[in-house]
Amino acid sequence: MLDFTSDLAGDALSPARASDAAPADDRALLDAYSNAVIDVTERVGPAVVRVETGPRAGSTAGSRAERGGLGSGIVISPDGLVLTNSHVVGSSKSIRLRDVEGVVTDAQVLGVDPDTDLALLRANHARDLRYAALGNSKSLRRGQLVVAIGNPLGFESTVTAGVVSALGRSIRSVSGRMIEDVIQTDAALNPGNSGGALVSSAAEVIGINTAIIQGAQGICFAVASNTAQFVLSEIIRHGYVRRAYVGVSGQTAPVPRRHALLAGVENKMGALLMQIEPDGPAARAGLLPGDVVIKLDGVDINGVDDLIRVLDRDRIGRTVPMDVLRLGRLRGIDIHPVERRPAARQAS
Repeated sequence: MLDFTSDLAGDALSPARASDAAPADDRALLDAYSNAVIDVTERVGPAVVRVETGPRAGSTAGSRAERGGLGSGIVISPDGLVLTNSHVVGSSKSIRLRDVEGVVTDAQVLGVDPDTDLALLRANHARDLRYAALGNSKSLRRGQLVVAIGNPLGFESTVTAGVVSALGRSIRSVSGRMIEDVIQTDAALNPGNSGGALVSSAAEVIGINTAIIQGAQGICFAVASNTAQFVLSEIIRHGYVRRAYVGVSGQTAPVPRRHALLAGVENKMGALLMQIEPDGPAARAGLLPGDVVIKLDGVDINGVDDLIRVLDRDRIGRTVPMDVLRLGRLRGIDIHPVERRPAARQAS
């Protein structure tokens, strides 16, 4: 019997053979990665603009708000529709857009939605602009290559690359409401990137960069493009995002186990109502402070965030069933949500 073990092992461990193959493979991988980032940058980069805001309403002389600020935005149509963050525009008295060629134009706010930290602008006197397409964020996968384009710390047209770190995250907006279906990425973001584009390798905008965690490394967030599509359509149609309102304030609270057993429910948490607005839908339905909402329109409510999320535009003007625990006993109540008043532009 012939033994080739030593020869094969020698071949496998041969420094010459290993070093011959590695550089070629490394070059091929580097070229593919670099080419993908370069292609995305060339196709989408011209559609990302710098958003310059003037003094904010109510600001005092010499304050930071009086000096205005800088952010980023994404041109999404050739006639000058621009998506950005609501905290970028805030209550600014004036807004200017600067593109990659240095052309400056004034812009007006068409609508803001602090609940998703998005705003829609229109560039004045601008036509045939370079624009980017919004993609389908539902098709994303963890580990997918993404490119962030924006103006961090005032450095224009900056590009960083990374991957989709996680999907379906939730973060709290400046209004206190939870933003759902948020994309987490390790593509480096800094102040000024807000409102910029998070782009897939297919050169589609799949997120609007919105937040970083101070002190953390590689934990950044973007509002999903599907959320942006919804907000965009609502602002174009109504000037704001329509949501339902019942006139309560509350907090997430545990449901005592004995109350859950007595009522025959499985909720461990619910939405504890603290205050009821006089003559609001909740007051007219007979809700009282101390009631714990555990179900609305057939959807389990495990806290205030669940209650807010269920009160969407589809429940405006409808009479919907609500299950509450009152003094440990289950009660069924019919409530008629109304349309919530549009959110005013807020200073950040």
